[in-house]
Amino acid sequence: MMKQFKIPSIPPTTNKTIRFPNDVIEQVEHAIEGKNCTFSAFVIEAVRVALENLKEH
Repeated sequence: MMKQFKIPSIPPTTNKTIRFPNDVIEQVEHAIEGKNCTFSAFVIEAVRVALENLKEH
């Protein structure tokens, strides 16, 4: 049986301006270099992990 295709929904987003120290920007850009990952996606995942860690303490 073939899996039924569903059009994916993009979660609602809001732009937030945030200032990063230059060294952090450089480290993130180095970490995602050559990967299929955007700066935003990296930061969002890092924040999600941090929030999970806070719940566990």
